[in-house]
Amino acid sequence: FRTQAISKEQRLRPCYITHTNSHTHEIIKENMHLSPMYSGQIQATGVRYCPSIEDKLKKFGDKNQHQVFLEPQGLETDVYYPNGISTGLPLDVQKQFVHSIKGLEKVEIIRPGYSIEHGVINPMMLQGTLESKNVEGLFFAGQINRTTGYEEAAAQGLVAGINAALKVKNKAPFILGRDEAYIGVLIDDLITKGSEEPYRMFTSRVEYRLIIREDNADQRLIKYARAFGLLTEEDLQRVEDKYATITKEIEGLKTTRIPVGTDLDQILINHKTTPLRQATLLSDILRRPQVDYSMIAGFYNRKKDLSTEVINQIEYEIKYEGFIVQQQKNVEKFKHIEKIKIPKNINYENIQGLSIEIRQKLKKFQPVNLGQANRISGVTPAAISTLMIYLRNQNLECKTNGKG
Repeated sequence: FRTQAISKEQRLRPCYITHTNSHTHEIIKENMHLSPMYSGQIQATGVRYCPSIEDKLKKFGDKNQHQVFLEPQGLETDVYYPNGISTGLPLDVQKQFVHSIKGLEKVEIIRPGYSIEHGVINPMMLQGTLESKNVEGLFFAGQINRTTGYEEAAAQGLVAGINAALKVKNKAPFILGRDEAYIGVLIDDLITKGSEEPYRMFTSRVEYRLIIREDNADQRLIKYARAFGLLTEEDLQRVEDKYATITKEIEGLKTTRIPVGTDLDQILINHKTTPLRQATLLSDILRRPQVDYSMIAGFYNRKKDLSTEVINQIEYEIKYEGFIVQQQKNVEKFKHIEKIKIPKNINYENIQGLSIEIRQKLKKFQPVNLGQANRISGVTPAAISTLMIYLRNQNLECKTNGKG
């Protein structure tokens, strides 16, 4: 949010694209037995979303070429990274197949590709703070938790680091909810579901993705930035001013009605949408797919110097309001079960109505609240209801005994 622009002349360099070909593929296939991934040296499941060139030829054998992105490794260098042909084949084989690719016939390989096998832990052994359930004070972050990707690793390092500091200071832990941040989804998935292959964060994994958008990250997380002293007063004020402006502008659009017969009718016709048949709120007009903010901006008392960032957010909030409201209702619906804690010493064998399979899964995953239990594959809504009733009864029993 602080970086408004990057100078193209000074900071950007072009990438290029070339392709493997049938000769490239022949060289690789003839030497496939030398690849650690296929010789038996490496047993682990490979990364699904950035496979080696050996993997591509095995899994996509019908393709006669694969893209290679040539990425400069700095602003003032002739070193390029050939993204798309990662490999563990011997160096002499790498030279052969790289030199068979158009444009790379005379390149020099200064750092050969190689295969690695990560040592990993079972992330279900971790708490939401990324602290080990078995060893107090030991935190895990990054690919050791069965993730792949730089952002995923950085996100875990941030959360583990904050929580390690909070633990030392005897302060409450920092755990982001699934409705607050992608980090919350990432960590919750890891500790409640685990992963049989390197985990990568995708939008499709996030059930509340209309609420936790990229554009409103500052609004969602400012309270934590403030609590941890990560922003200057100037930064905090800027964010608060931004959202005060957005709120005011949306209120203006929701309270301004445009009568029939204004210049807006012709604008609507020009953009292939029907003119107004009755006085209509500007917010309702903006909800039309054909309409953007610039078309209606001159028809109400608005702030004149709105940034593109603010205008885009006004559009998102109004155009997707119905969906956003529904997701917020879902958040509230499930939030209450997130607050129902499951004691560490709970004995699932004492809970009548749970199947043997569900008892086994609850013992294995050790959910800390009903929300986590609800997200364990195979744990049914009926089982959650049974568990909720049991916990409620236990709590009442404790209170009754306490009074006695």
